[in-house]
Amino acid sequence: MNLLRLLFPMWACSFSLFSLLIHARPQSTVPFTSASVLPSEQEPISQFSSQMEAVSPGVAVVRVVHHQDLNKRILIALIVASTLLAGILLFLSCFWICRQKILNNSNGKSKQKNLEPTKALSLSPIVDRFNSLWMAGKKGSVAVIEYRLLEAATNGFGESNVLGEGGRGRVYKARFDDKFLAAVKKLDNGGVDAEREFENEVDWLVKIRHQNIVSLLGYCIHDETKLLVYEMMQNGSLESQLHGPSQGSALTWHLRMKIAIDVARALEYLHENCNPPVVHRDIKSSNILLDSNFNAKLSDFGLAVTTGSQNKNVKLSGTLGYVAPEYLLEGKLTDKSDVYAFGVVLLELLIGKKPLEKMSPTQDQSLVTWVMPQLTDRLKLPKLVDPVIKDTMDLKHLYQVAAVAVLCIQPEPSYRPLITDVLHSLIPLVPIELG
Repeated sequence: MNLLRLLFPMWACSFSLFSLLIHARPQSTVPFTSASVLPSEQEPISQFSSQMEAVSPGVAVVRVVHHQDLNKRILIALIVASTLLAGILLFLSCFWICRQKILNNSNGKSKQKNLEPTKALSLSPIVDRFNSLWMAGKKGSVAVIEYRLLEAATNGFGESNVLGEGGRGRVYKARFDDKFLAAVKKLDNGGVDAEREFENEVDWLVKIRHQNIVSLLGYCIHDETKLLVYEMMQNGSLESQLHGPSQGSALTWHLRMKIAIDVARALEYLHENCNPPVVHRDIKSSNILLDSNFNAKLSDFGLAVTTGSQNKNVKLSGTLGYVAPEYLLEGKLTDKSDVYAFGVVLLELLIGKKPLEKMSPTQDQSLVTWVMPQLTDRLKLPKLVDPVIKDTMDLKHLYQVAAVAVLCIQPEPSYRPLITDVLHSLIPLVPIELG
């Protein structure tokens, strides 16, 4: 149809040209004899005509236009118009074919962007892109990365490159050009929910930039496999530090308080500075990552939502032991749900135990339930502290942290403090050089 719209004006133009050529010919004169002209209508005879009459008396001069000339003009006009029309048709056909090829090529490139393999795999452009994003810290900037680059950087997603494993997939160490390290999270295929969480994670981390929130450097979608690329956090998760082989030995009292402050700052940003406010919905020690200097950054925004009336009955998600009672029992979700989970993390830092401890193969002991009655007892509290940090802190600071934790894990949401108040209570407990 588009081609016909282009052809019609061209055809009309050709037809007009053809008509112009026909009507532009000299006016023909019909042959006549002297007898056929009335005396009153006869034109004066020129001197040349008089001379001719003198030579051939009795013969009238007749102007004749041969039909052959007219036929030649018509033939030439037809040839010119046909040639012009054929040229236009040929041009439009070539234009249409080229346009379709360009469209097909662009569609193919968009679907398989950067998927051409190379013999010598160079990751320099990706590294430069990562560095620019990391240093600039610009919102809305994230790279789409080819699967083969990630496969090469993680040694084929080998076991030796595994950094950790969670409920949604494995995390691998990726090395790019021996210069740049990143963490690649390979998500499990989990249907619609996994798809939604992946999109949510990318959406939030593209929009959010904060020093205590992990940076998303890029992502990849390869068939049904989805991968997220984060900045490298050399000391892993808080969970692995507290409950892994080292059993928290690398975490001093001041470092633990510094980690708590970093997480509180991240939550303050989400609750107070984002518009609308954001509820993380999955605060836990495994989602708190530590860099080489033990600076903490909040990760995993797959379950994050904005606050509002639509979240009063959000589908239950999260990790048992960290989920607030009102959310677990009634499905009510607010920023105070994050405050509750933060209180549980604070207890982990203080006591060194998991939120749910195995009492038997069929029974788990809740850290909150077990420790709550003892947190306000100043005689018992020092005995509850993680042995790694026991007797290494000022008791006044210990009592203050315990009091903050008790407020955060209150069953009634309205009794819990705002995360901003929590932050202001903890900051004085850490030396300025650490805080």
